[in-house]
Amino acid sequence: MEELSELARSAGAEVAGTMVQVRDSADPATLFGEGKLKEIQAAAGMLGASLLIVDASLSPVQHRNIERVTGLRVVDRVQLILDIFARHARSREGQLQVELAQLNYLLPRLAGRGTELSRLGGGIGTRGPGEQKLETDRRRIRAQIARLEKVLGAVRRERQMRRQTRSGVPLHTVALVGYTNAGKSMLFNALTRAQVVASARMFATLDPTVRALRLPSKRRVLLSDTVGFIRDLPAGLISAFRATLEELQEAALILHVIDISSPRHPEQEQAVETVLAELGLEDCPRIRVLNKSDRLSEEERSALQTANGAVVVSALKGDGIQELIEAIDHRLSVDPLVLVRLQLPLSDGRRLSAIRASGRVIESEVRNSEIWLEAELPESVVRKIAPECLSGRTAKP
Repeated sequence: MEELSELARSAGAEVAGTMVQVRDSADPATLFGEGKLKEIQAAAGMLGASLLIVDASLSPVQHRNIERVTGLRVVDRVQLILDIFARHARSREGQLQVELAQLNYLLPRLAGRGTELSRLGGGIGTRGPGEQKLETDRRRIRAQIARLEKVLGAVRRERQMRRQTRSGVPLHTVALVGYTNAGKSMLFNALTRAQVVASARMFATLDPTVRALRLPSKRRVLLSDTVGFIRDLPAGLISAFRATLEELQEAALILHVIDISSPRHPEQEQAVETVLAELGLEDCPRIRVLNKSDRLSEEERSALQTANGAVVVSALKGDGIQELIEAIDHRLSVDPLVLVRLQLPLSDGRRLSAIRASGRVIESEVRNSEIWLEAELPESVVRKIAPECLSGRTAKP
C-alpha cells in the first residue's frame, strides 16, 4: 500500500486514505465484496475523495461494476503506471511507446461504455444506420496501434543499426537496472558525471541515456541508464518498451541497483530478476549494487553480506563509487589490454577512431601520409582492427 500511495503521488494525486480487504478469492464481478464497496463509497464521501485507485489489474467488467456501485472514477494499477509514464516520457520514442501501451489497454475496455455505443438488434425495424460508434472507435484504435507499431519497428531498426555501428568500435556496454526509485540515475551521474535528472518520484527515467566511462585499466565502456522495473509490470508495458529494453540484451555486464534501505528490498530484487528472466537475461553477468547505504546505521552497514560479489555504495554521498568502478573493470577483465605498435595511413579514419575510442595512445608520430603509433588496446579491438599484431607481425616504427 505504501508503494501504491507513492505511485499515486507520482501521478499527481493526493492520497486521502487507504483500505484493504482480505478474501479467499477475488470476486469476478467486482473484485471486492459488495459490502466492502459500500464501505469504500462511505469513506470516500467522508474524505471528499472522487477517485478510487485499485492495486490490481481490473477486467473491463470489474472496472464498470466498481464505478457503478461506488459512484467514483476508478483507476487500476496498470492505468496508474501508464499515466505516470505519460507524464515522464520526454523523447518522441518514449511518448510513442506510452501511447501504444495506452491504446492496447483501452481497446478491450471499449465494450459496454454505455448503451449508445451498442449495435441495435437484428430484425425488421431494428437495424442500425450502419457502422456504430463502438466499431468506429475500435477500428480507429486498431489503425493507430498498427501505425505506432510500424513507427516503433523503424525505431528498433535504427537502434540496431546504431548498435552495429558501435560494434565497429567495440566497446562493452554496462547496463544499470533496478526497481523504480532505487537510485539508478543518481548512480549513473556519480559514475559518469552526467546531468541526468534524478528524482525521488517513481519512473522519473523512461528514456535511455548512454555515456562513456573510463575504467582504471584505461579501457572505455558505455554505461546505459534504463527504465525502472516494478512488481507485476504489465506485459503490455514490457512489449511497448521493447525497443528500449533491447539495449539490455547487448550488455556485457548488468549492474543490478538495489535500494538496500528499503524494508522490501528482497521482494523488489526478485521482481527485477523476474523481468530480466522474461527478457532472456538471467545468465548475463551482473554485479549487485547495494545503494542508499547512507540511510543505514553503522551496525546495519557492517552486517551487509557482500560475499557474493555485491558492492555497497551511496550514490548521493559518493561512497563506494571507486570500488564499484574497479569491480566493473575486474568483471570485464576477460578482455585483456594488449600493447601494439601500428603504422596506418592517415586516411584510415575508421581504425584511428577505434584506437582512440577504445584504448590509450602512448606515443604517435605522423610521417608523410602515415601515422606511427604505440597504444594499449583491449584484445577484442586488436582482433578486429589489427589481427596481425596478435600473431607477432606488429608493424614497428
